[in-house]
Amino acid sequence: MTSNQTLLVLGATGQTGQHFTRLALDAGHRVRALARNPAKLSLQHDGLEVVQGSISEPLDLDALLEGVDAVVLMLGDVVAQRDRLVNTPFVQALVPVMRRKGVRRLLYQAGGLSAAPGKRLMPVLRLVRATIARSYDGQHRDNEAVMRWLDTEARDLAWVVHRAGIGSDGPSKGELRRSRTWISIATFVDCAAYSLRLLFDDDAAHTCDGSAYRRER
Repeated sequence: MTSNQTLLVLGATGQTGQHFTRLALDAGHRVRALARNPAKLSLQHDGLEVVQGSISEPLDLDALLEGVDAVVLMLGDVVAQRDRLVNTPFVQALVPVMRRKGVRRLLYQAGGLSAAPGKRLMPVLRLVRATIARSYDGQHRDNEAVMRWLDTEARDLAWVVHRAGIGSDGPSKGELRRSRTWISIATFVDCAAYSLRLLFDDDAAHTCDGSAYRRER
């Protein structure tokens, strides 16, 4: 894995984002984390820089991206996303600044119930989304809008989307691999470890695949 990169992580205080930030620092990367409440990020590391802020407020994107090699978005606001797109307009504002600053890599984490551009979810996943997960439908619609926009408007960047089947916290259950056919329910730490590998996987550029444990698919 490429090391000694500077990563801008948005969503670093989230359940997967905290693991991602720790793993990135352990791997020798530097992390600039945007956090609405920096106190929620309990990590302390010489390679960690925490910037207070939120995508729902005005941001100096040029300053945030200064010296950055890659951007990681692990964002979600299920309440706000019920009524409007939140992540999509932010990504649309972010990408032009990435181009201007010469930042080429972007990883966006979406839910496993968000359909990739031009594809339908498997019947069992459509059923889950329409029933027990219906309160998250706005979040998935936002994720889908981001994926469509990246696919049509940002193919000059090495972006990748991880459609993660996040379950709960706990110890690792194994190593996730990219999968076009299945999405495993994974722990936060396994999703974070996979996303860190995926960020630097050139073969995965412009894909919106899920992830599965090797023993399942």
